Amino acid sequence: MPSNAELQARLAAALEAKGPNYQPRTHHLENGKPVYINRLIFEDSPYLLQHAHNPVDWFPWGDEAFAKARLENRPVFLSIGYATCHWCHVMEEESFESLYVAKILNDNFISIKVDREQYPDIDQIYMTAVTLMTGHGGWPMSTFLTQQGKPFFGGTYYPAETFADLLLQIMKVWNSQQQTLIDQAEQLAEAVDRVTAAEHQLSTLESSAMQAAVDQLMERYDAQDGGFGPAPKFPNEPVLLLLLHAYERRPEPALIAALNHTLSAMAQGGIYDQVGGGFHRYATDSHWLVPHFEKMLYNQAYLARVYVRAHDLTGHPLHVRIVKQTLDYVLREMTTAEGVFYSATDADSEGHEGAFFIWTPDEIKALLPPDDAWFVIHTFGLTPQGNFEGKNIPHLQCPWEEVAREEGVSLEHLFRRLDPLLEKLRQHRAQRIPPLTDNKIIVAWNAMLITALAEAGDRLSEPRYIDAARHAAGTLWKKQRPRDGVLWRVSLDNKASIPARQDDYVHFSEALLALYDVTGEPMFLLQAQALADEMLDKFLDSASGALVMGRERLLFRHPKDSYDGALPSGNAVAVRVLSRLARRTGETAYADDAAKIVQAFADNINRQPSAYAYLLAQLDEMRNGEIGPRQYAARGAVKIEARPVEQQGKSTVAIDLNIRDGWHINAHQPARQALIATEVKLLNDSAWTVDTVTYPDPVLKTLAFDKDTLALYQGQVRIRAELSRHDSETREPLKLSLQLQACSQEACLPPETVDLTVY
Repeated sequence: MPSNAELQARLAAALEAKGPNYQPRTHHLENGKPVYINRLIFEDSPYLLQHAHNPVDWFPWGDEAFAKARLENRPVFLSIGYATCHWCHVMEEESFESLYVAKILNDNFISIKVDREQYPDIDQIYMTAVTLMTGHGGWPMSTFLTQQGKPFFGGTYYPAETFADLLLQIMKVWNSQQQTLIDQAEQLAEAVDRVTAAEHQLSTLESSAMQAAVDQLMERYDAQDGGFGPAPKFPNEPVLLLLLHAYERRPEPALIAALNHTLSAMAQGGIYDQVGGGFHRYATDSHWLVPHFEKMLYNQAYLARVYVRAHDLTGHPLHVRIVKQTLDYVLREMTTAEGVFYSATDADSEGHEGAFFIWTPDEIKALLPPDDAWFVIHTFGLTPQGNFEGKNIPHLQCPWEEVAREEGVSLEHLFRRLDPLLEKLRQHRAQRIPPLTDNKIIVAWNAMLITALAEAGDRLSEPRYIDAARHAAGTLWKKQRPRDGVLWRVSLDNKASIPARQDDYVHFSEALLALYDVTGEPMFLLQAQALADEMLDKFLDSASGALVMGRERLLFRHPKDSYDGALPSGNAVAVRVLSRLARRTGETAYADDAAKIVQAFADNINRQPSAYAYLLAQLDEMRNGEIGPRQYAARGAVKIEARPVEQQGKSTVAIDLNIRDGWHINAHQPARQALIATEVKLLNDSAWTVDTVTYPDPVLKTLAFDKDTLALYQGQVRIRAELSRHDSETREPLKLSLQLQACSQEACLPPETVDLTVY
């Protein structure tokens, strides 16, 4: 531990190194320079740097803080938050900038600051403890620990006076009944152990678990305003993705109606940035009108994926509009010069929440000609009295289709008029003081956006999104993975730090698999496999079969990310990645690992299926195959893609097979009757009829294991199917099956049938 003189010299040098343009975030200044500097100035987290000049003597998480606590027999005060957290800013202003509060903390506690986005495992374990103690959680999280890191009391935001009183009460008990608090911490740690354990190996997962989850969610459906729960309303992307998956597997009109209603309500509300694109983190009300104005990278990524899949199922052009506006917002405003993506933007600017995003009618009138101004004001419900602190959050008062009908124009014509006006508003808004951007790069969140870009580029035929995804993946691989066995979680100002957690490995692997699927480049599959192998090596808990979030040695328990929150759980994404790797590589061990993860949580899933939405969708995929126009067969040796093609006004589907060198499949008419033929069949014949299927001419060949001449398909193969649709009332996608049997030069695999969904 450095001496005080050494520490002060290092702090002064760190401040000097910030340069003349550095603006310390504090009220305590003398001649423009901060009065206080603490150890957080050495850190590479925007959140921690925000607190580097508090009068509180903050420590980052690490050995030094806990060693000092033991040496001086002090309790630890742990504060967890993130850079764009509104109430974190409030508590900083009220308490951590207070000389009175700081003196209590500095004289009696060791104070530790943690950025939850850097250390999700630390956040998870203490959030579990706080939730057990109080029944709820949130940020800033305020927890009091023993010198062994075990919590004995905690909560979230406290007003300054309440917080100061709490500190004094805790010190009084610590000084008089320390063993009582230590015993309380031990009991709470055991309770956290029980909650976070995943060792129910003998439970059998109910086969109806996915349907049970769907039923639970539909019971919570808000038929008036959309969504699947009361206010405050979060997008709940894992829930939306499960419901979309369930509908694709078994179309139910009530399900797609609820999804369409929800997605439309979100896109029409204030939770969506009508001027600049992209989603705010959640809505505070039931109508999706008043958001908490943060914009998180992960919301943009997962909601883009949701709207892409919804477009696949409905063909609704407004879903495409939301996808493109959201991704274009990220590429325009949240992307670095190297093509990777910032973490978030704040809710506050100019000292007020939402100030950047709200408008008055007079502002619109000053910017636009009268007819255009009236059109914008009327369309987005702007009034003199406003709907948020005297100003207006733009939102739609009715669906876009009704707006177009009122104007007497088509949707296409409506947007041709509206979009240039919105661009003028966006450019004017850009001149305002913007919210803070949290400019750290998080591997997991970047990977989520890469997956979204790859999927959107593929489904919407937008190569620029695929190019952006490829570029971002290359930058991450170069900057965050210096060598095999090493992956860094975050980067700030081109400085990589903090060993990657399980979610970094799994989301990056998922992104690389998405790129492999859409580009066919083998490098991406090899990289995805390397990360998955390292993930299993680093994070697998052999006792349960599940994956821990991290291996932070100072934590009293290594938590497992099991149930969905704002994001799918790390274990659910691992099931997706591992099962897809098994199909693409032929390595069945990956499928075994995925099954063990599901088994580890079987008991909890049976009790509360809707909390495991994303995992249940992946379990269904494991059992029943992937859904979509692209599939893999023959242990990854055959890639199959189905897509509609234009052909003289007929409904024609091309089924393209890419067969790896050294492999073949039997032709449609094999040379011997006993061989399994390649054959296309229709699955949903209630809506479609197959008119003709055209198979290519086979290759006639004699192989080493058979003296007779065989009729084969090798290399690139295209099958065409012409169809008629006789049910135009519903938009049920076309579903085909492809039967095949693949053989190498040495042996044949068992026959397979893959299902293809053509949108």
